[in-house]
Amino acid sequence: MTTPWNLRYAQRMRGIGSSIIRELLKLTEKPGLISFAGGLPAPDVFPIKQFEEAAARILKDNGPQALQYSATEGYLPLRTLIAEKMNRYGIHATPNNILITTGAQQALDIIGKVMIDPGDKILTESPTYLGALQAWRTYQAEFVTVPVDADGICVDKRLEEALRAGPKFMYILPNFQNPAGVTLSMERRQKLVQIADHYGIPIVEDDPYGDLRFEGEHLPPLLVLDAQLQANRRGNVNGNNFTLGDVMYLGTFSKTLAPGLRLGWIAAPEDVLKRCVMAKQGADLHTSTFNQMLAYEVAKDGFIDEHKQVIRRVYKERRDVMLTAMEEYFPANTHWTHPQGGLFLWVTFPEEVDTAVLLKKAIDNDVAFVPGFAFFPEGNVGHNTGRFNFSNATPEQIELGIQRLGKVLHEELAHLEPEVEYA
Repeated sequence: MTTPWNLRYAQRMRGIGSSIIRELLKLTEKPGLISFAGGLPAPDVFPIKQFEEAAARILKDNGPQALQYSATEGYLPLRTLIAEKMNRYGIHATPNNILITTGAQQALDIIGKVMIDPGDKILTESPTYLGALQAWRTYQAEFVTVPVDADGICVDKRLEEALRAGPKFMYILPNFQNPAGVTLSMERRQKLVQIADHYGIPIVEDDPYGDLRFEGEHLPPLLVLDAQLQANRRGNVNGNNFTLGDVMYLGTFSKTLAPGLRLGWIAAPEDVLKRCVMAKQGADLHTSTFNQMLAYEVAKDGFIDEHKQVIRRVYKERRDVMLTAMEEYFPANTHWTHPQGGLFLWVTFPEEVDTAVLLKKAIDNDVAFVPGFAFFPEGNVGHNTGRFNFSNATPEQIELGIQRLGKVLHEELAHLEPEVEYA
């Protein structure tokens, strides 16, 4: 008898679909295809030599420890390094506030496991990171959304209306947002934290790109602004030893060292972190010991700060090439964001363009991007939008790929023009 597996799946699987981005990444294996689809860092800036030397040291000096099981919370020196970075902002953090995860994507899954009951509402930006939607749909979450513009999430009456729907928490990407590439302004950061505090709604701050600013001034994380707000309420107006409050902060080494390490982290108050540790124990016991030790050896002694400067220069050049090429090859009524850092920019094509159709024709011409509709939780939105990654392709590939897509786009618009009827 053949097992009817389709009758055995959990109900939660009904709301789960494959990621269009992960499917598109398969296309990168096609010879000659230029892909702007994935969120891949540039492999030519990976610090391979440093990893090679660090791996040899670890195996020579601490081989048995590196290859053994370890604590769920993570490698203590690495957690200490992350806590010390937070302390630069005046946040009083210890390793007990840090949980190492198998990539920031696992951090999202852990938060879903700890925080979300079926039917819970989560407030997100619109558009927002597709990976978060995938992670939390598994736990049968529902989404209420607030649009973003050039200054990030809108903090006007639309935000307060969404908060009155009673979301469990807000999910915000303040820096070089994925997918839009926009940055939440300082004024809006402050107002967002104040409104969240007023309504008693916690914030999950996802910040994978914050260290990749190559234009403009650094802005403090929501984590810091919230901690300051809490301190001011307690009368510690002039202090700089702020404790963690109503913001959970997610970080990653994928964008600054190497994505293949699969190393991220959650920073949160200790009582929250204990719950996250329990949730992680049932998933994978702990993140790879060797990978954690490897990241620490490479990142310590200031190397990671020096390496970020290299990444920023490379990405700024590639962003500039993409912006210039779009200006040259795209129709005049096409618009795009101007990211100050990160990996992505967001394109809005003429209203009559369907990017799902455009993508198929683009692939036939050996270029790929991600249609924007996938990033809108509410669905049936963003049919004429797309996300473009500029970090992974060389400047020459970017120029050629945008030229190819511009040609396809002009042809598509000519095809869509209504025929003129003559009397």
